[in-house]
This record gives sequence, C-alpha cells and structure tokens, in this order.
Amino acid sequence: MSRRDRAARAKGSTPDAEATDADTTAGTDNADATSADSDARPSGKRSSTPRGKRGAATDVDGATTAGGVALKERSTRTDTSTATSRNPFVRLWTFLRQVVGELKKVIWPTRSEMVRYTIIVLIFVVVMTAFISGIDLGFAKAVLWLFG
Repeated sequence: MSRRDRAARAKGSTPDAEATDADTTAGTDNADATSADSDARPSGKRSSTPRGKRGAATDVDGATTAGGVALKERSTRTDTSTATSRNPFVRLWTFLRQVVGELKKVIWPTRSEMVRYTIIVLIFVVVMTAFISGIDLGFAKAVLWLFG
C-alpha cells in the first residue's frame, strides 16, 4: 500500500475518490485548486513538523501539510545574517567556520585503508600505462608496415 493510499485511508476517503476530486479540480482555475487543501495531492516534500506529529498543520508560509508531506512548495529562505553583511572579513570568517564544520563531518580513512587505496591506485596507473604504451607501439609498427 502506497503512502498516498495510507494518507487517504487516514483521512477517511478512498484513493479513487481522491483521484476523481483531483480530476474535477484540474479543469478549474489554479487558485481554486490550491484552496482545496484537503483534496490536494502531496508534492512529496516533507513538512517541517516533527515525524511524530502527523496531523494537518500550517507552516509559516501558509503551506498546509497532511500526513507529514507538504502540499504546497515553500519559498527558499536565506540566512540574513551573512547575506546582508558587506564586510568581506565577516563573510570570510563565516566561510571558514562552515568549512571547518563540514570537515568535522567527513569520515576519514584509517592508515591501513589509505595504504591499501594508494597501492590500488598505483597498480591501476601502471597497468593503464602499459596498456596505452602497448597500443601506441602496435600502431607505430602498423603505420611503418603500411606506409613503409
């Protein structure tokens, strides 16, 4: 059973009734279709409500959610503290803090994994170099044989 079917069952309607409601609203004006939030199909975007609270809720932008899935896309928000700052040193400091934060999330390989990966890369480079050298030598012999 799909999530849409479970959400429809939780609302008390059947998936067929939901499909016919969506078909009837498809011919109406776009504003009328968005006003019927209870009959709208989910866009697949998760709402900002916690996972345990799955009731119908309204976001800050007015997007109605049902079953934990947003029914209307929200506008993107920007961080106003760094976007309005024109000081290049503040922006550089913010960038460096974000870089350090991202590097803390990296899963670094152990020493044995690094040695193993380095050996694999070196073997691959040697094999590919030998392969390309062999093809080059073969083409050189073929050209000398053909044009003489």
